[in-house]
Amino acid sequence: MNKKYYKTNYILIAFALIFALVSCTDDLDTTPLDEDIKTGDNVLTDAESYKQLLAKCYAGLILGGQTAVDSDQDISSINGGFSSYLRLLWNHQELPTDEAICAWNDGNLRDLHDQDWNSSNEFVTAMYYRINLQIAYCNNLIKLTTDKPEYSDFRNEARVLRALSYYHMLDMFGRGPFVTEEDEVGSFFFPEMATQKQLFDYVETELTTIENDLMDPGTNEYGRADKGLAWAILAKMYLNAEVYINTPKYTEAITYSNKIIDSYSLEADYENLFLADNHLRTNEIIFPITSDGNSTQTWGGMTFIIHSTVGGDMPASESGIDGGWGGNRTTSSFVSLFPDVDGTDKRGLIWTEGQNLEIADIFNFRDGYALRKFKNVTSTGAVGSNLSFPDTDFPLYRLADFYLVYAEAVLLGGTGGTKTAAVDYINELRVRAYGNTSANITEADLTLDFILDERARELYWECHRRTDLIRFGKLTGGTYNWPWKGAVAEGKSTDAKYNVFPIPSSDINANPNLSNISGY
Repeated sequence: MNKKYYKTNYILIAFALIFALVSCTDDLDTTPLDEDIKTGDNVLTDAESYKQLLAKCYAGLILGGQTAVDSDQDISSINGGFSSYLRLLWNHQELPTDEAICAWNDGNLRDLHDQDWNSSNEFVTAMYYRINLQIAYCNNLIKLTTDKPEYSDFRNEARVLRALSYYHMLDMFGRGPFVTEEDEVGSFFFPEMATQKQLFDYVETELTTIENDLMDPGTNEYGRADKGLAWAILAKMYLNAEVYINTPKYTEAITYSNKIIDSYSLEADYENLFLADNHLRTNEIIFPITSDGNSTQTWGGMTFIIHSTVGGDMPASESGIDGGWGGNRTTSSFVSLFPDVDGTDKRGLIWTEGQNLEIADIFNFRDGYALRKFKNVTSTGAVGSNLSFPDTDFPLYRLADFYLVYAEAVLLGGTGGTKTAAVDYINELRVRAYGNTSANITEADLTLDFILDERARELYWECHRRTDLIRFGKLTGGTYNWPWKGAVAEGKSTDAKYNVFPIPSSDINANPNLSNISGY
């Protein structure tokens, strides 16, 4: 599909109509005297109007407000630019790890890397409310399309997007309020709390139920959910099942990785996956969070990811932007995963000029090497359509991830795959990275530690590292320390409670059904 056309539709639905539409229950079955008042009857009149409502479910992943550039912010407690779903997801998945550290001292942002946040942290609170708001957007569309079979495709897409957010709730918070389209909007009630097991079972049942009703990979409009997204969520959830529910699901992880592997192919050039025309890379990218310089203008999303990583001596023009923000860079522990920072492994898009490898001062951008993975420049060298707001999409899931999921699940005893195939898949990634077979591995080299390191080399800054380190028992505790983990320069052991984020104290106080894990 035409990328910009669908993104323009994103903006059309970004207004407060969303919740008004669902208030027409039987006891309020009246028609306003003022014909200008927006109701479901006079707005949702055709397929295009329902499509615009669906577009808000997608826009909720990238934008922070109801109008342009995060104005009329969705979450009242934090600036709209800070509160976009993608920006919050990136901060929570990357800053607590060895892959990223931020030079900004905004509020309690530093707590994320220090691993000493609490239930009042404004960024954790925003992530929690953003997930729940996204679920509400999806619930709304699902409710409005009940008993409307002509919109079943829209309904199923919203169900996948809702499952994605419930998966993020499972992964990041380990529990949370559970609400579906069956719960009346506007009614005063306290949502029940879903446990890890309940969230896991719900996402699994929801996605396996609608899996065959979704469009085949690559047949839907660009940026919209299809079977590939459902498979990706399931494969990732099964890989982490021992963390979530204390039950291994490695065979299931292989089953769904195989479905992805059979349906996608690797992009020849690694860097092309992170450029302003990466919407052309649908052979590898399974599901993007789409961004457009003219139609999805936000200070969060890809604007944040690209601008925040440029500073010091780095020419902003080479990243296709009008200026760097001097924020995010990486730690020496991550840099050490690359044998040659000068580029033997082409995935190591590391900027060293004018930067210090070690971090003496967290708030000095020049302390710590910078990474230039994402750019607002196309594969032909053209700059994106807008120097402030990138055209670059975020590849939330892509094929390479599932080559590595497959390999890990095989090593952990899953059936339906072989070690030989796992080595072949990883060598495909390494041939792309090195340009030849010089760095290929053998079956003897394929260990769990190697896979964890290879996941970092392949997938850094793509919102996987926190989850990966938890699965390997290395995020908290003292088994693996990196600079400034635990708020000390050399890194130190941290409490296991930081494997999940706390439900905000504001919600705990408001809803007697909610509680936090021990320690919060």
